[in-house]
Amino acid sequence: MASTFEVLAEPRRRQILDLLRTGELPVGTLVERLMLSQPAVSKHLKVLREVGLVEVRQDAQRRWYRLRAEPLAEIDAWLAPYRELWNSSFDALERHLDAMPDDEQRG
Repeated sequence: MASTFEVLAEPRRRQILDLLRTGELPVGTLVERLMLSQPAVSKHLKVLREVGLVEVRQDAQRRWYRLRAEPLAEIDAWLAPYRELWNSSFDALERHLDAMPDDEQRG
């Protein structure tokens, strides 16, 4: 089975997750918004289901898909140390800019 990172490397799968952020959607709506064939969307949804990023609910003849946040929380936790590194770089830049004289003081 592919890892969550491998699955998210595919741009169309990220687009599907972006669409599902607002709530449940049926396959037909995903097909329309992505402008892909129904088999292509279904293939991406299957991969997303296998890693737990989406879940499906059957309602009569329609399948509704929704985002599952838990696997994304794992990615967020993995990214946390990198985010801290990035934030410390921004903090250093802010300190540097604060130490620079204002344009009014230069003239």
